[in-house]
Amino acid sequence: MSRRDQIRMTPDELTAYLDGQKVINVATIGPNGRPHLAPLWYYPHESGIATWTYGTSQKAKNLERDPRATVLIEDGESYDKLRGISLEADVEVITDTAVVTQMGINLMQRYAGAKPGDPVPAELAGFIGKQAPKRIGLIFTPTKIVSWDHSKLGGTY
Repeated sequence: MSRRDQIRMTPDELTAYLDGQKVINVATIGPNGRPHLAPLWYYPHESGIATWTYGTSQKAKNLERDPRATVLIEDGESYDKLRGISLEADVEVITDTAVVTQMGINLMQRYAGAKPGDPVPAELAGFIGKQAPKRIGLIFTPTKIVSWDHSKLGGTY
């Protein structure tokens, strides 16, 4: 078995990794043709991930022109503990305020430690309700997934 095959995450490991991480780095293509990188909070969504951002942001403008992105999620304090996922993805831009509001609630509840379906505190609903008209939702559907977990090598290379 190749080293590459040894470090690839299984589907269950991918799911657990996405559930456990907090920040994605999103690369879109800017108007000058160069990659534009931006970190975002996210939540797992169907077979991919979802988030929201300001509708006037550079990444939003880039995705309106070209709805493709590469997403990196990684962690590890040393090479032998390096883990990560790179997703090449098609991106759906959501502008419906009601849907964007729900996406914002999903996102903020995740980062507050709430479970899907938990009651939404009135203060959170009010905050999200004021933010949603300025924002768009982004749903990243992977077209290619590359993963690595160097801890599977047991400290050898």
